[in-house]
Amino acid sequence: MQDYDDQFKDLAKDSPFQDSPVMPTLLDGDKVIQFRCHRHVKCWNACCSNIDITLTPYDILRLKNRMGLSSGEFLKQYTVPYEMDKDGMPGVKLRAVEGGTACQLMVPEGCSVYEDRPTACRYYPVALVSMRRQDEYTDRQSYALVEEKHCLGHFEDQKLTIDEYRKDQGVDIYDEKGRAWRQLVLKRKSAGPSIGKPTPLSNQLFFMASYDLDRFRAFVISESFNNTYEVPVDTMAEIVADDEKLLDFAMGFLRQVLFNEKFLEEKAGAAEARAERLRAKAEQMRAEFEANRDQLEDEKYSEHFRKLEGSG
Repeated sequence: MQDYDDQFKDLAKDSPFQDSPVMPTLLDGDKVIQFRCHRHVKCWNACCSNIDITLTPYDILRLKNRMGLSSGEFLKQYTVPYEMDKDGMPGVKLRAVEGGTACQLMVPEGCSVYEDRPTACRYYPVALVSMRRQDEYTDRQSYALVEEKHCLGHFEDQKLTIDEYRKDQGVDIYDEKGRAWRQLVLKRKSAGPSIGKPTPLSNQLFFMASYDLDRFRAFVISESFNNTYEVPVDTMAEIVADDEKLLDFAMGFLRQVLFNEKFLEEKAGAAEARAERLRAKAEQMRAEFEANRDQLEDEKYSEHFRKLEGSG
């Protein structure tokens, strides 16, 4: 039976794959803004011609299902990875067209995936500002207004509150679906040294559980995972059939792995078995080191004797 940690490495190894110094004016949801974007405004498609769009896990879920792609296929074709902090927390951005800055999903008529467009696109020209104080367990949600010179939507005659705009754009649903992930990101950023520097394997797991849901599903239904954790039958049935349920499960699992927040029960003896596997691996590594060292010593002395024979 394949080791649990080794299986995760196998699943993760072939995974595809600037912050502004100015603090914006923070706005509440009842702030009235003036904005409307439509096909007849002269700047139509301008914002989609120069993109810098970070994708949330729910964005990727919606887009890959819209296109009929696996999460891995979508990530390879439509995204680029980046680091969200100095410790390498993995993030994903929408990939522009080859050799350019325009969105791949833009067509002359507008967005080709409009009903499933990402959170950032739905919010524009409003920006979501999520903050979390160190003594709090949930994020505070505020907004900022982005006013770019090219955008003429600010001169249209529609006035509405930010909350009304969010609902009109369907972004309230996206916020609800993405809230657990945002809190996870904020907690990891604010925790800092208290949780230590994440290992490369931890970052790989974060990437897979956040963005590569189809690979994460394979990880969860594997024999080694189920030999380690108690997963109720009903829960397993849900996450096999429903991507949104799987994403909820992934966020809970990451909280357990990253912050030791109880989410799944480990099976009896699982911790001891894992410790034994680690001891066995350490012993194997020591044996391999000793064997290699002996081989290197033999090669060194052989080379030495060859040189002596040559000089004689």
